[in-house]
Amino acid sequence: MASPSVSSVRGRPPVVLIAGPTASGKSALAVALAKACGRAVVINADASQVYADLAILSARPAAAEMEGVPHRLFGHIDGKEACNAARWAAEAQAEIARAHAAGALPILVGGTGLYLRTLLFGIAPVPQIDPAIREAVRALPVAEAHAALAKADPEAAARLHPADATRVARALEVVRSTGRPLGEWQRAREGGIADDIALTPLILLPPRDDLRARCDARLVQMFERGAIAEVEALLARRLDPDLPAMRAIGVPQIAAHLAGAISRDEALAQAQAATRQYAKRQYTWFRHQPPADWPRHEESLNIDSIDKIAILLRDRLLTR
Repeated sequence: MASPSVSSVRGRPPVVLIAGPTASGKSALAVALAKACGRAVVINADASQVYADLAILSARPAAAEMEGVPHRLFGHIDGKEACNAARWAAEAQAEIARAHAAGALPILVGGTGLYLRTLLFGIAPVPQIDPAIREAVRALPVAEAHAALAKADPEAAARLHPADATRVARALEVVRSTGRPLGEWQRAREGGIADDIALTPLILLPPRDDLRARCDARLVQMFERGAIAEVEALLARRLDPDLPAMRAIGVPQIAAHLAGAISRDEALAQAQAATRQYAKRQYTWFRHQPPADWPRHEESLNIDSIDKIAILLRDRLLTR
């Protein structure tokens, strides 16, 4: 059977998206699909895997796991920088264009919903936030910030978890700085490539019990393969503790262990708990936020099923 090319979908060039929570098998499926298609490029859509300093803790694919398939936007940003959705979307759009120009199939793979939504559907044109307002909001305890948000933007307060400090602060600083709720800005999104490509999406949502077990097992492997040394090297750089690389799951827990505050086993258990919580939030987001017609695969992946699903995805491309 012929491999799909960028001209195989009438009118618009194809892009595959494999998304889902951490440890769901996205990377292995992306490589299997790339090999089945013959000529493809895997493009990272995970916010932690962009950082050069987090090869182990972000579960960035190793060279052997890439199996010779070109991978882009993995480990290309220094930990001293803060990547955001707008920057990543611009970089991903450029990589997609390069892949199409070379006659290769772009395969987006990752679990950062905000990044994917920004790339596909655009970004809210929120003006620059007043620095004084941002500083004041970020200094508030999360409970106090959520209470203030409930008065200033009840819609956002009802939508956000009261303990989600980052998103609560963002919504509060937006409404205080601009006078308009974040939801209004989001409904006025600009940009996005969804209308310019032929997207073939697949969301991986394995059984929750299995996903939790995979998260726990992977953290054990990370600790065995050098995660503590990775964090030790990161801490030695004395970077701003508020940078994303410094707040990535596993970094604060191992940092506490290196400081003598907790044992290695306690650091592992705390990192496992944080990963399970993160995977749960991702799971909920990918179940409810993407368009309802995007296929959801709700079984666990193994060696046999990965190859079968890769063939099914390839065939979907060929028959569009």
